[in-house]
Amino acid sequence: MKLIYFHGFGSSGASGTVELLRKLLPEDEIVAPDIPVDPLEAMPYLTELCQTEQPDIILGTSMGGMYAHQMHGFKRICVNPAVNMSTMSGVMKTGEHKFYNGRKDHAKTFRITRDIIQHHNQVERMQFKNLTKEDKENVWGLFGINDKTCNTYGLFSKHYPQCQRFEGEHQLNEKVLKKVVLPLIAEIMA
Repeated sequence: MKLIYFHGFGSSGASGTVELLRKLLPEDEIVAPDIPVDPLEAMPYLTELCQTEQPDIILGTSMGGMYAHQMHGFKRICVNPAVNMSTMSGVMKTGEHKFYNGRKDHAKTFRITRDIIQHHNQVERMQFKNLTKEDKENVWGLFGINDKTCNTYGLFSKHYPQCQRFEGEHQLNEKVLKKVVLPLIAEIMA
């Protein structure tokens, strides 16, 4: 199986989640890109990556879940998808921020500008437009009951019927991967 993992805000393809996925799925190929900070760069980059790699499944967490559900034509699991990044004032603040993990370009920091927040808003306004029956059948939403960062279950489940809650928080850990995410991947791939 080939899985593409889309990381959350301020993270990278070298996150702890990627390490866990590679440990728990040693026979499978895990592709984990560094997502550009600006969504107007990220969307075409991720779309092209998916077209080139042709993954069996896309797994996105938080901001990565927001991007993942928009990758039409693929099976997608969105964990705590941050489909409202532009209004998450606790996260999306203008100024200089540090990346949580190392990135391939060795960047240590990134800048959030008002333009980038506006670009997120543009992407968010369009993200649920023109969903097909196939989209609704190929997207699964997973939502941590104790997620204090973003709670988008109500909005997401209006568009995608395959949503469920799990005992957990915003970020994935090994327990949630083993008990929730990997069984869902196995079910989807069966």
